[in-house]
Amino acid sequence: MNDSIQKKELQLTDERWQAIIHNDAAFDHQFLYGVRTTGIFCRPSCKSRPPKKENVRIFGSATQAIYETFRPCKRCKPNGAQIPTEEWVDQITQYIDKHYVNTITLEALSDQFHGSPYHLQRTFKRIKGVTPVEYVQRKRINAAKAYLLETNKSLDQIALAIGFSSTSYFVTLFKKMTKQTPTHFRRFYMSMPNIEDDKEDSLKLQYTRNKGS
Repeated sequence: MNDSIQKKELQLTDERWQAIIHNDAAFDHQFLYGVRTTGIFCRPSCKSRPPKKENVRIFGSATQAIYETFRPCKRCKPNGAQIPTEEWVDQITQYIDKHYVNTITLEALSDQFHGSPYHLQRTFKRIKGVTPVEYVQRKRINAAKAYLLETNKSLDQIALAIGFSSTSYFVTLFKKMTKQTPTHFRRFYMSMPNIEDDKEDSLKLQYTRNKGS
């Protein structure tokens, strides 16, 4: 690592920790802090939920934080520049894609990605065409379709596997989004002939006819 950059990383003293948990703007030009679990760095005055102390790293500059692969907070803009909106939404989308089976709320996303719930939802919907919650539901229902067609799991098992604690809610949402119940969906598509098998049977029949002529 470049020595001039490395020297800018500071220690988390009690004074700096107090500045972080009390959002003390007086320290904004003295240090920045990053959160290991989110990969985001902020100003001490940032209004995001206080991180766990053991996950905090202290930096003397935005350059150091970025060098260490931390991303600037969308809310407090510690590097003086705003993250491109599309990139921010992509980060949120990637997070949902990896964690959709867990409980994801708008408030949790706003804490994770440092933006107000209102701004996050409005921006996400403008870019993706759906709200974050609707996107989570879509991911879960698509996963449910795969389970229904590719496994013999019961509806209770599938509901739990995709993040629903209530099977009845899962069935209701599935029907709302697909216009059919999970059971009907499974029966309908499992009863359909396999296109590839049909092609193979057709070729065999043609070969038999040609051989006999």
